[in-house]
Amino acid sequence: MLFNLLQADTAALAETVATQQEVRLSLIDMASKGGWLMIVLLILSIMAIYIFGSKWWMIRKAGNIDKNFMNDIHDLIHDGKIKSAIDLCQRYDSPIARLVEKGIERIGRPLQDIQTAVENMGNVEVARLEKGLPMLATISGGAPMIGFLGTVTGMIEAFFRMSTAGNNIDITLLSGGIYEAMVTTVGGLFVGIIAYFGYNFLTSQISNLVFKMENTTIEFIDMLHEPSDK
Repeated sequence: MLFNLLQADTAALAETVATQQEVRLSLIDMASKGGWLMIVLLILSIMAIYIFGSKWWMIRKAGNIDKNFMNDIHDLIHDGKIKSAIDLCQRYDSPIARLVEKGIERIGRPLQDIQTAVENMGNVEVARLEKGLPMLATISGGAPMIGFLGTVTGMIEAFFRMSTAGNNIDITLLSGGIYEAMVTTVGGLFVGIIAYFGYNFLTSQISNLVFKMENTTIEFIDMLHEPSDK
């Protein structure tokens, strides 16, 4: 009796494992059965991941600057070591350092001209940081729409099979179109969600960096006022 129970439990366990493996395989094959639109979604996902990775690395490097940078610039400028101050700026691959370098190169001109040059350089750096983000935003909005397009085409195919089958309607005639419709919807939403959160994350990081750039600009202009006040 006990042996029969153990044998039954083993058979049930084997059946459960087989079922799980079957589901796992169906998930792996799901993308290949979603139709040609899944290729488009795959390309968009690769583009989104590439844009996010490259922009994240760029922003991370842009914010990597010594916390004593402005203090060192202050000391060098007030000691008259303009060339050394420029060399210090060129050590950092950062928008903040390039802003300060542009201002130092304009020392000797009216303060309004220096401020304008720094602000223009800031606009160039912000545009450089934001390059590629519109494409990421387009993917976040366009991928779900492509998925819904696959839903519509899949349902059209399913209903077309129904209309041509007459009274011999079989579930297998409909499963292909419905399967494609559901798979493309999930794929489009998945790619869109990744791109959407990636876009908002990068935007917030750029906003933080722009805030630091603005503070640095104000600090630099105030620094240039100091010699005239003495």
